[in-house]
Amino acid sequence: MKNRIIILLSFLLLTVISCTGDFEELNDDPNRISEISPGTLLNPIIYGVASHNAGRSDAITFNLMQVSLPFPSISGGLHRYDVSLGIGNSSWNNYYKWAQNIKEMRNAAAEREDENYKAIALTLNALVYANLTDLFGPVPMEEASSAEEGVLYPKFNDQETIYNTLLADLEAANELYNLSEAMVYETDILFGNDVEKWQKFTNSLHLRLLLRLSNRTELKVYEKLASIINNPAKYPVFENTEESAILKVTGETPNVSPWGRPQDFRLSTKVASFFIDNLNEWEDPRRAVITTEADIDGEHIGYKGIPSAYEGSDSQFEYNASTFNIEQVTNPMNIFLLTYAEVEFIKAEVAQKGYISNAETHYKNGVSAAMEQLGIEITEAYFENPSVVYNGTLAQIMLQKYYALYFTDYQQWFEYRRTGFPELPTTTAMENNAVMPSRLYFPSDLAIGNPAGFDQGVEMLGGVDDINVKVWWDK
Repeated sequence: MKNRIIILLSFLLLTVISCTGDFEELNDDPNRISEISPGTLLNPIIYGVASHNAGRSDAITFNLMQVSLPFPSISGGLHRYDVSLGIGNSSWNNYYKWAQNIKEMRNAAAEREDENYKAIALTLNALVYANLTDLFGPVPMEEASSAEEGVLYPKFNDQETIYNTLLADLEAANELYNLSEAMVYETDILFGNDVEKWQKFTNSLHLRLLLRLSNRTELKVYEKLASIINNPAKYPVFENTEESAILKVTGETPNVSPWGRPQDFRLSTKVASFFIDNLNEWEDPRRAVITTEADIDGEHIGYKGIPSAYEGSDSQFEYNASTFNIEQVTNPMNIFLLTYAEVEFIKAEVAQKGYISNAETHYKNGVSAAMEQLGIEITEAYFENPSVVYNGTLAQIMLQKYYALYFTDYQQWFEYRRTGFPELPTTTAMENNAVMPSRLYFPSDLAIGNPAGFDQGVEMLGGVDDINVKVWWDK
C-alpha cells in the first residue's frame, strides 16, 4: 500500500500489512489500492486471525492449561510455567497487523456508507483487541495503526478504557446491522454473507467480554448479561452450533490448514493426564476424536496421558502415551472463534448466579453443543454418569466449559484466570512457585521500538513487566 514504508518504519507495533496466501495479495499489491473495499479485506482478516488463533492455542494454551505437553521434557517448558520473554511476540505482531487491516475495512465501509460492513469491522476489532489486552494488560489502542497519520510511537491505553471502548463498539455494531440489506461483496468465508449470523456473532462476543469483567463487582456484569440474554429480539445470539463462528477450512487454496506439515501437530507431543483423565471418568466420546490410545509395545491400553510438569526422568513412563489425532489439523478442518457451546455455558453461569433461570438446561445444552462442534452426537445416557449430572456448582460448569473451549485461541487460560477453574494439579517441578501466569511479557524489543509507550505500559502495571501482575479484570 501507499503507506507501506511508513508502516514498516513504525516497528513491529501495529501494522505490517503482509501475510501468506492469495487472500493477502489483495492487501499488499499497491497497484490494487483503488480496488480495496470492505469485502476485499474481510476474508484475509478472518483467515489470518483464525489461523493465528489456532496455532497459539496449540503452542501456548494447551501447555498452560494441561491439555498437552512436549515429551520428552525433563525440565523447563511452558507446561512448567517457564515463560520466555518473547513468548507473546507472535500474537502482538499478528493481532496488530490484522487490527490495521480491520481499520482499513472500517474506513472503507464508512466511505461507502455500508453499515453492515462497519458493524462487522467493529466486531472483529473487538475480537482482536480483547485478546491483546487479556494477554498483556495495557496496550496501544486509541493511537494504534496510525503510522499514516504520523503516530509512530503510540501511547498505551489501560485495560479499563479498552474494555469500555470495545463494549460500546459492540453495542453500536448491534444497532448498525440492517438485515434487509445484503452484503454486496465477495462471499465471506465465515458466515457466507449472512447478516443475521454476523449480528449474532457480535452479541455473542458481547456476552464473552462482559463475562470477563465479572470480578469487577461494581460493574454489575451479571445484571447486564441477564438483560441481553432476556432480550433476544434486540440482542440475538447463537442458538445452535450451525450458527457458531467456526471457520470451515476447505483445503482449497488459500483457505488451507495452518499446519503446512500436519504431522508437526503431534510431533514430540503427548496429551496431558488432567485433560484425558476427566474424559475417561465421564466415558466421554470426545476421546476418540481428539486423542489416540496409549500403547505398550503396540498393544492398546486405553487413553492415558503424561502428567504436566512431571518430576523425574522421562523413562519413568513405560508406555507410549496418547497423543493428538492428526485429522484435527488436516484439510478440511474447523477453527473455533466463538461457538454456541460457549454461549450456553455463559448462560449457565449467569443462571447459576441466580440472574436467569434454567441453569441445568443451559449446562446440558453447552455440553451437548461442545460434542456437536466436534462432530459427535451425544446421547442422554451421557448425563446419567454421576460425574456429569449437574450439581449446581460453578466448578462443574467451568470444567465442562474448559472442554467446550478446546482449541479456541487463549480462552481456556483467560477463563481460568477469571474463575480459578478448572482446578489444575501442580507439582514441585513447576517454576514460578507453581502459580499460573496472569499475563505475558510485553514483546522483547518493545522497549527499543517504542520506549515511551513501553514505560507507560509498565507504569500502568504497577511498575514491573511481570507475568504475575494481574490485569484489571483479574481481581
